[in-house]
Amino acid sequence: MAASRHGVANTPSGADAALVAAYEESLATRPNRTREAYLRDVGVLKALAGQASITTLPAATLRRFLAALHARGLSGRSLARILSGWRAFYRFVLERDPALKENPCAGMRAPKSTRRLPAVLSPDEAVRLVAIDGDDTLSIRDRALFELAYSSGLRLSELAGLDLGAVDLSTGEVRVWGKGSKERIVPVGGPAREAIRTWLTVRAGLPVGDAHAMFVGRSGRRIGPRAIESRLAAWARKRGLGRHVHPHMLRHSFASHVLQSSGDLRAVQEMLGHASIASTQVYTHLDFQYLAKVYDEAHPRAKSKAKPRRKDAKPVKDSR
Repeated sequence: MAASRHGVANTPSGADAALVAAYEESLATRPNRTREAYLRDVGVLKALAGQASITTLPAATLRRFLAALHARGLSGRSLARILSGWRAFYRFVLERDPALKENPCAGMRAPKSTRRLPAVLSPDEAVRLVAIDGDDTLSIRDRALFELAYSSGLRLSELAGLDLGAVDLSTGEVRVWGKGSKERIVPVGGPAREAIRTWLTVRAGLPVGDAHAMFVGRSGRRIGPRAIESRLAAWARKRGLGRHVHPHMLRHSFASHVLQSSGDLRAVQEMLGHASIASTQVYTHLDFQYLAKVYDEAHPRAKSKAKPRRKDAKPVKDSR
């Protein structure tokens, strides 16, 4: 096998193409977005490698690739996601190619970037958004869907995958399986329970396409994540919010508003299903921002400025 001028072995493009095709097949059971992201990351790797075989790239070369991407303006967050995709690909290669002794991405870290605070709705905005009026099938379903999202802080995938048996309206609880198939039970508020009861009455009259799905369309088939995103964005425009709203914003708003009211970070962590308290601590910053805003608007000395001195004013003598 010939070596390139960079010290990386070259290989016929067909070998890499076959490997990527096998990798794509191994991702068939993953969610569409995850599969697309992982394949996109491999595409970036192939583009950076040029004629070199992506299976023989040493760690030093991969670090240069990351540096090149960083120089193009990619944030630490984006680089960390790409690096995660590369690790996943090389884990797959390790299982198939005995010549690869270790994952070249092992121990590699992306440069840190400033952590952006999640966008949230105010309590008034959130209530105005989810309190959807209308007696048609989709409006009734959407109210139940978004009342639940805001009431319980569910992820988009959890909403789309929710089954009828997961919600107990008598106890006011919803059972969901989050990341890593980790189960958690979250309270469901009164308005959400009432909206779900109304929706279940309407749902009973729809054709059965998916007997287990909680949220379905007119055809009776389970509603997908993209449809949920589209419906929420449309309702945000109708309700006059003046900005793009996505399902995760309802989850962020749920966490921020519960923390503002209770101050119980551990409880919020448990309800969100975060494995680490560090993931939940971002909402303490949002809470402080809210308190600072209230202070600035309410305290008479919060934004006091020294009055300009009159030109004809005489200096005050020190009488000490």
